[in-house]
Amino acid sequence: MQTVDVLVIGAGFAGLRALYRFRGLGYKVKVLEASEDVGGVWYHNGYPGARCDVESYDYSYSFSPELEQEWRWSERYATQPEILRYINHVAERFDLRRDIQFNTRMTNATYDEASARWVIETEGGETFDTQFFMMCVGQLSTPKSPNYPGLSDYKGEVIHSGKWPKHEVTYEGKRVAIIGTGSSGMQMTPVIAKYAKHLTVFQRTPNYSIPAANAPVTDEEDAQVKAHYRERRDRAWNSATGLGFMPNKTSALDVTPEEREKAYEAAWNRLGFGFALTYYDILLNKQANDTAADFIRRKIASVVNDPVVREKLLPRNHAFAARRPSVDSGYFQAFNRDNVELADLLESPIVEFTHEGIRTSAKNHVFDMIIFATGFDVFTGSLFKPNIIGRGGITLKQKWSDGPVTHLGVGVSDFPNMFIVVGPGSPSLLSNVMVSTEEQIDWMAAFVEHMKANKQAVFEVQHDAEKEWGHHINERVKETLYLSTDSYYNGAEVKGKPRVFMPYSGGVRGYRRILHKCAAEGYTGFSFAANAAWLEKV
Repeated sequence: MQTVDVLVIGAGFAGLRALYRFRGLGYKVKVLEASEDVGGVWYHNGYPGARCDVESYDYSYSFSPELEQEWRWSERYATQPEILRYINHVAERFDLRRDIQFNTRMTNATYDEASARWVIETEGGETFDTQFFMMCVGQLSTPKSPNYPGLSDYKGEVIHSGKWPKHEVTYEGKRVAIIGTGSSGMQMTPVIAKYAKHLTVFQRTPNYSIPAANAPVTDEEDAQVKAHYRERRDRAWNSATGLGFMPNKTSALDVTPEEREKAYEAAWNRLGFGFALTYYDILLNKQANDTAADFIRRKIASVVNDPVVREKLLPRNHAFAARRPSVDSGYFQAFNRDNVELADLLESPIVEFTHEGIRTSAKNHVFDMIIFATGFDVFTGSLFKPNIIGRGGITLKQKWSDGPVTHLGVGVSDFPNMFIVVGPGSPSLLSNVMVSTEEQIDWMAAFVEHMKANKQAVFEVQHDAEKEWGHHINERVKETLYLSTDSYYNGAEVKGKPRVFMPYSGGVRGYRRILHKCAAEGYTGFSFAANAAWLEKV
């Protein structure tokens, strides 16, 4: 059995950041990673066109000014290979790999009440003993496994975008299907369309998407950002989304149609994901949202030639940004190609898979390759993969049988000394997740240092605090349009999942203030206890 102070699960951006921070404070840290290398979601999602929808300079670590100055991003929105090069550079530069154990999947975590420590077991039969247990498993790391009738009968290639093969995948001369039109499907469609003999995109729900307006980063732009990086970080930390965009304080309904059109046009050509912040009330007021949604639909319609296909691609049944919108590079234009076909699943649903392809209610499709771009079991999928057992033998899955409950999104009652990074109850996927990740980990590190200084070894979330935070989450989301449609924000992406709103919609700036207030008041909502054996060691 190996004994450590902090055991981290996952070697993506969050896991590396936790390792760097806690090791720097003198704690013995170990990271367990199921994959062969660092990167998390960016290690596995190597599909063609994979690209971040947050600007490169903002989707990066802020803890090292030297790292900021030495790394040179090549594009405004970095591709998956470039992001993976960055995280590998960070792992090498800060000598992080020596404390990471790869090809090691955690299967069980049990809180031992007698020793007030966690016992972690792995698939390979190893056991670890730790004081603090941190889940850094990410939200987009458990792909949904499709279960269509006859799927096992299909004889061609089957690939999931979230488990992309490490070998080269070729499309030339092949009939390819993409199932799903979320971010992954939208990003890969225009790339694969250039090479495939024929591409069929299966769409269930038309999706909003904003042009990435991607471009190479010039030397002048790079120098400008690096000369003012701290100011840029400050804008991100003090913005609602962590993107640095400050919403227009004007309502979309308080300007003339001409003014509104001009503002939307400027945002369309530059802001990418930040288009939703063109006016402050786009996500708060349905009438305001309709003005943005109508503009986007007109933009989509303007680049699609076929009137029938055009109509099917227009999103009409949900408010813009009530589901996470995509950022694309030529998705809608791809349907103007002779070799690209749209299959509308609302009109003709999939009946079954056959040995040669897919049969819908309208047609038998023949494919050499089928790609599932069907997304993930978000927020709880990765947390439920291992069996996590807390105080009194309760499992996390049992605790969250009616939906996840946390205090501030960082801890769960009945699970002492367990941290969850960017999980349910935090801004998470409603924010620039890099900003939220660093904010939480630095707060957790200060939390543990506070415990050490006050000779406390065990923390636990108070049940009342957990209930109050859940109430606060629900009250804040009622101010928005997020509840107006089904999405992974409220558990609708997986059949049978509890239908509760999972992230915190109060914004990065507001959440940060709440974390700081909690700390200033002596970490309200948490109970503490001493453990002599641990105190002697540290």
